[in-house]
Amino acid sequence: MNLIEQIDHWALTAPNAIAHISGDKRLTYGELRRRSDALAAHLTERFGNNRSPIAVLGHREPQMLIAFLGAVKSGRPYVPLDTVLPQQRIDKILAISRPALLLSPEDVTKLSSSAPFVPATRVQRDDPFYILFTSGSTGEPKGVIITLGCLEHFVAWMLREQKFVPLGETFLNTAPFSFDLSVMDLYCSLTTGSTLFSISRDLVANPKMLYRALGNSGSTTWVSTPSFAQMCLVEEKFAEGMLPRIRRFLFCGETLAAQTAARLLERFPRAQVWNMYGPTEATVATTSVRIDRSILEKYSALPVGRAMPGTDVFVVNRAGETLPANEQGEIVIAGPNVSLGYLGRTDLTEAVFFDHFGRRAYRTGDQGRFHDGFLFFEGRMDSQLKLSGYRIEPGDVEANLLALPSVREAVVTPVIKNGAAQSLAAFVVLSGQTERSHFELTQSLRRQLAERLPVYMLPRKFVFRDVFPLTANGKVDRARLAQSL
Repeated sequence: MNLIEQIDHWALTAPNAIAHISGDKRLTYGELRRRSDALAAHLTERFGNNRSPIAVLGHREPQMLIAFLGAVKSGRPYVPLDTVLPQQRIDKILAISRPALLLSPEDVTKLSSSAPFVPATRVQRDDPFYILFTSGSTGEPKGVIITLGCLEHFVAWMLREQKFVPLGETFLNTAPFSFDLSVMDLYCSLTTGSTLFSISRDLVANPKMLYRALGNSGSTTWVSTPSFAQMCLVEEKFAEGMLPRIRRFLFCGETLAAQTAARLLERFPRAQVWNMYGPTEATVATTSVRIDRSILEKYSALPVGRAMPGTDVFVVNRAGETLPANEQGEIVIAGPNVSLGYLGRTDLTEAVFFDHFGRRAYRTGDQGRFHDGFLFFEGRMDSQLKLSGYRIEPGDVEANLLALPSVREAVVTPVIKNGAAQSLAAFVVLSGQTERSHFELTQSLRRQLAERLPVYMLPRKFVFRDVFPLTANGKVDRARLAQSL
């Protein structure tokens, strides 16, 4: 069975099992199959051989799952979009992906209620399954194409390693479906007949409601960035009594601090803590390691583990030569989980994707080294960084700042504390003179940027300069600006 058939299998064997919970909404496996089949039939009849993507806009509603599977069953990849994104960002993604259709939850409800019979399109391993958009250095988001084969390789590894109990798990969904971390909880849940329990952004903003929801979730598998867990650990009640069924914490998307792992093991003594690593271009995660007491005692900076079977992870120098253990270089991933590349951007694809002895490989731009057989992640080689699990190109933020009429020059840099990026700072040279206060200027720029960028990409601090310092080569001295913070 392929991945889609695995999911549909549960509609036959356990049609009343709950596939998804979001607020007061419930979706069973039987309904998921019936409605996704109906939507696939509608899309096939309407668009025929046009295999353009189907864009899906919402916020963790059950209809989004129906739309994802309906699109794929019709032979089309889906492009997930979250309503938290600014309209300008959504417009850019739609312009790049050129979808055949943009679906809202209401559209999905209407189009999946009934449809004429159309023979199902069998999805092949090399067919695009979904397209996720990440931050791009030019201000244009990049669409990462993930195939069915990529996803199947990742999910099969997860099922073998974690030994999920069929029909016995509840996965906590903390990330929006437009963020690739959600792929882990979504498809590990659906392929095992388990329940996906979504935490909406409204709950995250209200601690009392959040902890109540966590307590009612019955979660067995926690999937999040470390930052989300750190936020929860502030509350003393966040312990085994709140989540008595929890078996494992799976972390990816940013650096897991040893202190965070230690506190989780103290509060949840019967649960496992796993640290994982991987870029969107290699399908969520590629390496993993269980963090136990022995790991915590041995390493102050935690390893991100060993590669999944069937995938090679190695570290190279600038000449592309593989480096021995303990030498830092660029992390390269090669295997069936590596993306086809960037949608409509052959230039960007050829710059970082290549053939490695007959296998597709990707230069991550991440720095790392091997030690004791483990991979250690040691930051970005370029300016790209991660904040709260989101990949951000400071150049993307700069490009959007420079698009504002009042901004002449802009430099965006991370604010580093305790060796890690905590937020963004923007240095700005204005186009003309102004009598407005620093507070007024900051609020104005933040408001304008919020119309163009997601909240997590907004600089927390703004510094206004008359001129920027220059290097001997005549370039803006970014290092001096960063040091002035």
